[in-house]
Amino acid sequence: MLGPMSTPPLSMALFALAAAFGALGQFLYKSGAAHATGGLASWLVNARIWGGVACYVAVMVLFVRAFKNGGALSTLYPIYASTFVWAALIGWMVDGTAIKPVNVLGMGLLFAGMWAMGR
Repeated sequence: MLGPMSTPPLSMALFALAAAFGALGQFLYKSGAAHATGGLASWLVNARIWGGVACYVAVMVLFVRAFKNGGALSTLYPIYASTFVWAALIGWMVDGTAIKPVNVLGMGLLFAGMWAMGR
């Protein structure tokens, strides 16, 4: 079984990049939904929703490349959990969504959990 020491740094970096794309994709989906005017047809012509789709395609490409490079699932997937932190930061920067002390605590616990899972 592969452990954190056998997971190449490149694979970890690719998963971190995938987490950023995943968060951007979430933001674009939310933004696209807010700008959608009605049913399915308005979704299909919505550039923001398509931007979210492109981000999630990028996530899958980065996953495949990282797995091809090697690494343990128990190390890589916790890195992807940082998506939630990136999404909160994007919301704060773009929409002014508040990040409360309890949110910061949760982010810290998330990173502690990612570290513990990778051990």
